[in-house]
Amino acid sequence: MCNINGCGHTPSDKPLPRATGEERRRFLKGMLALPLAVVLADPLLAQAAGSRTRQVELALGGGNKVQAQLAMPEGEGPFPAVVLIHEWWGLNDQIKAVAAELANLGFMALAVDLYKGRATDDPEEAMALMQQVDEAEAEETLVGWIDWLRRHQRCNGKVGTIGWCFGGGWSLNASIATPVDATIIYYGNVSRTPEQLARLRGPVLGHFGTLDQYMDEAMVGGFERAMSEAGKNDFQIYWYVADHAFANPTGARYDADDAALAWSRSVSFLHRHLD
Repeated sequence: MCNINGCGHTPSDKPLPRATGEERRRFLKGMLALPLAVVLADPLLAQAAGSRTRQVELALGGGNKVQAQLAMPEGEGPFPAVVLIHEWWGLNDQIKAVAAELANLGFMALAVDLYKGRATDDPEEAMALMQQVDEAEAEETLVGWIDWLRRHQRCNGKVGTIGWCFGGGWSLNASIATPVDATIIYYGNVSRTPEQLARLRGPVLGHFGTLDQYMDEAMVGGFERAMSEAGKNDFQIYWYVADHAFANPTGARYDADDAALAWSRSVSFLHRHLD
């Protein structure tokens, strides 16, 4: 099930990407690269890819410490940077694996943790974790990590954000809270006032499904009008004949073609604005 706050977890009724036994073996030995969707759909492969990230820690105001997972490209840089914000499940292997893939593509990729080390595959627990998020603390966390990346000696000074569902809304929140160079939203809550959106300083890319009953055309249309009223014209919204969470290959609403197209558009957007 999905609702206004997030997406549930049910067995897929659509074909999911699969690796053969030999492909899995070679990937786990580092002898073969596989498409991102194949890696994300396989728990063992996602765990292996996610293990290529390393934990980093940041001290916030008041001495609070937060953790994230960092994936670095090969070479000395400087590199563009991307902050990844997880779905309502928490910072799991799938999000870490996406960070690893972005590092393969030349980005410093930082997967933040807004659940303080907790993650789940149970919808009720995911809902509870999401509702426990303190908005002021989450905003401070994201602003802190964006600043950390921008000041990193191997960063080129440009930082973007990307998030899915719960994280999609927070991708936008982070970009409102502090200047970033690119913002990507996958089917996240974008109900914002023109006054809030006036604080944006970089371009925005959004991916939404026409079958989504919650992050729907009425909500996104309101966002587009608010952006225009705020004088923000550097945004692009793409619609897919798909449902909520269509880009998640572990869920019931996964759509392979639309997910691949959205990902290619996202990567091109990041290169265009961060390189």
